[in-house]
Amino acid sequence: MPERFRPLFWSYRFEDLDPQEHKKTVIVQLVNYGTLTHWRWLIREYGVAQIRQVLQSIPATEINARTRSLATLLFSIHWRHAYRSAH
Repeated sequence: MPERFRPLFWSYRFEDLDPQEHKKTVIVQLVNYGTLTHWRWLIREYGVAQIRQVLQSIPATEINARTRSLATLLFSIHWRHAYRSAH
């Protein structure tokens, strides 16, 4: 991954991140904290279908509310919703 992405992965060992092995982490971090430039890199790296697949596999609450709407539009996402337990 480009070195300029390092600040977006402050809680990870950036040098150990592999874009394929850690695909979910990379996508979630860049969608949550990246700019449109980062999102364009995601599309080039993974393609819209893979991004959609990863985002649809996680609860909607893992994506910041302010970026969720844009991600929904750009990637045609149908979010999974995390339900609270009745216990």
